[in-house]
Amino acid sequence: MITSCSGSSGSQNLTWYNKSVITNVSEDPEKPQEFIRVSIGISPQIFYLSKKGTDYKSLLEKAGQSHKKGKAYNIGIENNTNIIKQIKEIP
Repeated sequence: MITSCSGSSGSQNLTWYNKSVITNVSEDPEKPQEFIRVSIGISPQIFYLSKKGTDYKSLLEKAGQSHKKGKAYNIGIENNTNIIKQIKEIP
C-alpha cells in the first residue's frame, strides 16, 4: 500500500492522505457518544469521525467500505484536530 500525505491547505484547512486504506473503525473508548476512532495505514495513525458532523453517515459508510473491502480513498483531515472531514473517491 502506498500512502502519501499532502499538506496543501484548501478552504477547509485540510491535510490529505492520498490512496489510503482504513485498517480499523471502532467506538472511541474515551468519548463514545461523540467520536468514532479510525485507523489509517499499516503503522496506524489514529483519526476521528465526529458523530455530530452533518456528513457523519456518509463518512462512516465510506470508512466501513475501506475497512471491510480494502478500498483506498483520499482522506481529508482537519488540521490541528485529527477529525476526518472528507473521504473522496480516487479519480
